[in-house]
Amino acid sequence: MILAGFQKNSFIDYPGRISCVLFTSGCNFACPYCHNAQLARGEYPARIELTQVTAFLESRRGLLEGVVVTGGEPTLSPGLFDLCRSVKSMGYPLKLDTNGSRPAVLRRLLNQRLVDFVAMDIKAPLGDYRPFSPERGIGDKLTASIGLIMEAAPAYEFRTTCAAPFATEAAIKAIAATIEGAARYVLQPFNPKAACLEPAFNRRQDPSIPAAEMQRFKTAAACYVQRCLIR
Repeated sequence: MILAGFQKNSFIDYPGRISCVLFTSGCNFACPYCHNAQLARGEYPARIELTQVTAFLESRRGLLEGVVVTGGEPTLSPGLFDLCRSVKSMGYPLKLDTNGSRPAVLRRLLNQRLVDFVAMDIKAPLGDYRPFSPERGIGDKLTASIGLIMEAAPAYEFRTTCAAPFATEAAIKAIAATIEGAARYVLQPFNPKAACLEPAFNRRQDPSIPAAEMQRFKTAAACYVQRCLIR
């Protein structure tokens, strides 16, 4: 397996753990505000062999506390299972970031106990995914992934990047109602300084959500989930 990026240390990607982050390339969504544009397009900013990663992880036993596999969309990668097995064989807890579009892959990972934490991004209410994915029936796949995560993931969180015009109080409330009872729902402010998959997205108008409105979003969602926070 060839990875497209490798961050040796992160204090924020795996909640409560010092981790390294592995990036896969390719995504089946086209979120206009995506900050990993090269990965979303299937490009390789770097080309890193799995053997390089495993050698690094072996050398950091006792120092690193976890590994994050992100993208792009990792569940599209045919080498994902081998990667996860290699990481787990060294005793590292593994976190997977996913858009939830491939519940069958997610089910296999959970059944084989290859992931310890799943973070699923929910872009919008499940009936409003056309700006992100034209795939017919995507809402059913996302619903299946949500159910799998809440039932079978050892630890998890759902996340929404809050960018106008997609994030509104009504939209956040609808998402929260979809994941009612979830352990953790994270609202992430859009970063207007970063480059986007759609270059003009943050040039036409500022998609940022003001802090006061983010707090209103949090209040609207909090009654549906066990914990809602702004990251």
